[in-house]
Amino acid sequence: MAGLYIHVPFCTRRCTYCDFFSQTEMKHKPSYVQAVVSELTQRKEYAGGDPVETIYFGGGTPSLLQAADFEAIFDAIRMHYDVLHDAEVTLEANPDDITPTYLSTLRAFPFNRISLGVQSFDDRELRMLNRRHSSRQAVEAVNRCRDGGFVNLSIDLIYGLPGQEDVQWEKNLHEAVRLDAPHLSAYHLIFEKGTQIHRQMAAGTIRPVDEETSERFFHTLINILAQAGYLHYEISNFCKPDCFSRHNSAYWMGRKYIGVGPAAHSFDLHSRQWNVASLTDYIDGYLRRNPVVEKETLAEKERYNEYVITRLRTMWGIPLRELRETFGNELSDYFIRRAEPYLHRKLLLEANGAVRISQKGWFVSDAILRELIA
Repeated sequence: MAGLYIHVPFCTRRCTYCDFFSQTEMKHKPSYVQAVVSELTQRKEYAGGDPVETIYFGGGTPSLLQAADFEAIFDAIRMHYDVLHDAEVTLEANPDDITPTYLSTLRAFPFNRISLGVQSFDDRELRMLNRRHSSRQAVEAVNRCRDGGFVNLSIDLIYGLPGQEDVQWEKNLHEAVRLDAPHLSAYHLIFEKGTQIHRQMAAGTIRPVDEETSERFFHTLINILAQAGYLHYEISNFCKPDCFSRHNSAYWMGRKYIGVGPAAHSFDLHSRQWNVASLTDYIDGYLRRNPVVEKETLAEKERYNEYVITRLRTMWGIPLRELRETFGNELSDYFIRRAEPYLHRKLLLEANGAVRISQKGWFVSDAILRELIA
């Protein structure tokens, strides 16, 4: 099985925290769509003929694409890829793009999952993040999706904002629970270098929350969603039973994926490949059939490290038998030896032949992972 990711690099304006490759200039969108179609055609053999199980339009802001754009892209996918009949097909969307008319457009295509970039239900926080929707529009978007027949929904939230207090974070979570979206992703704000919010921090106009507050927010996140019946199946992801993100889960389980679009990454189990992080160079390269890409072949220890880091992010953890079959006795014994102190302290748990991070261990997961990689 393979996943197909389409990176849509357009935004109407930049959020203060975002370091994903995107731009606000829309004049290249028609040429971008042509280049995506060309890349899909040229790279159809990348996954070795494996059927496509998931398709994910991420960004940027994929909800800036229109019917003609989707038609061209899906025509290319249907022509060159074997897509499973029950494939998960996700669109990331800004809440204010979710109008009844736009939902009618989406229904003409294979989309069956929508991921809404809500980030907060507080208008002050949304202004800080430079989001272009309001809290009211976020709620309306969820309701419109359901009314329009899209019930497989995900909501994104950000926490740990400068000046954020416990009561506001709790309100955001309770509102998400009230809306009853089957999937929720919650990410702690990161001050990525080059972003506006990083520059504000460097200038001293804002301050990050302290570590104690971050841990308290994470604990609140886990408790409120657990009480509401959500499974904590990955460090930052929660879902109702059987509502996992199949696309993202495939990343964490180490499956093949093809990344299409500027700056998009691909993985074929043995190597990684990524497109140039320039829209004009991406377009020119694929339209001239001379793409600008970089590639690295992964050594065994690199594959082991990625396996450990991604698998331990999930509630399924690392099956010890699979670890030994995949990487042999030396690395398997290394893992068990390094994991032993954390198993003793209950930061790692072993059950049903697999090792996973405990709830207590989530708070120090980065330190644990550093000790387990080779």
